[in-house]
Amino acid sequence: MKKAGGSYAPAAGYLAQRMAQMPELNSPEMPSYTLNEYEPLLDSANIGPANWGEIGQDILEQFENYDGFVIIHGTDTMAYSASALSFMLENLTKPVIFTGSQIPLAEVRSDARENLITSMLLAANYPIPEVCLYLNGKLLRGNRSRKVSSSGFEAFDSPNFPALGVVGVDIKPNWDLICPLPTAALRLQKLSKVRVAALRIFPGITASIVRNFLQEPVQGLVLESYGAGNAPTNDPAFLRALGEAAKRGVVIVNFSQCLRGSVDMDEYAPGSALKDAGVISGADMTPEAALGKLFYLFSQDKSIAEIKEKIQRNLRGELSP
Repeated sequence: MKKAGGSYAPAAGYLAQRMAQMPELNSPEMPSYTLNEYEPLLDSANIGPANWGEIGQDILEQFENYDGFVIIHGTDTMAYSASALSFMLENLTKPVIFTGSQIPLAEVRSDARENLITSMLLAANYPIPEVCLYLNGKLLRGNRSRKVSSSGFEAFDSPNFPALGVVGVDIKPNWDLICPLPTAALRLQKLSKVRVAALRIFPGITASIVRNFLQEPVQGLVLESYGAGNAPTNDPAFLRALGEAAKRGVVIVNFSQCLRGSVDMDEYAPGSALKDAGVISGADMTPEAALGKLFYLFSQDKSIAEIKEKIQRNLRGELSP
């Protein structure tokens, strides 16, 4: 990011220029690296599924040439991208680490230097077969990460799963938590033109809002409900709207609006009503992981029943047992 006209925006060639001026990257402890800059450069607010596919394709094509990969990414949608790539990169055997910063690299107080240096060391020297996210001393599983602060350096957390590693004086991966090494060859699942959406339940939500939201061609919905997975039950039309969509094949997955905890649709009557309407539980998955997982599953030749089954099955460490 470079300041132009009073605000920050990506600038072609600027990152390479700044990295060339960092003496730390010339240290013998640092790995050699290749910088691949995309054209056009995007603020992460503009990144979507097509960009995930582009990143995944580059990793697939260059996989045998490098020990690991660092993806320098804006923080706004980093958890979405890390989650999606964790599913798309099947049988991953090398680290893919997303990193970024809260203050751009060019600024005096930037947190980007440490984040970048540590991510490069992790990618080169620690054989972690996962898509991860590193910021501010924490190595997180990509599909467990969420952005929790817009202003603090500790911008990301993994609310329902411990960090994969902590970085202080020493770099300490928690190998007991890291996914086992796959034996099959890396494969990239390309994404098709999937139509999935996210809807947050709020007091006063109406059946007409839900029906309009779930009109074709929507295929899947991340439904963010209250508490342990609850929604209003005093409006039968609201539940009918969800049930009608589920009957025609829309996969509706229930997640809590709470930062921590899991959905249990059998605990309270409102949750059971959603279950009876055809909504399925997302358990303790993050909404970001769920969205990426829906894109991934709908891009395969699977029936709606298979998609519903796999949504509720742990594929990449995104769900607790």
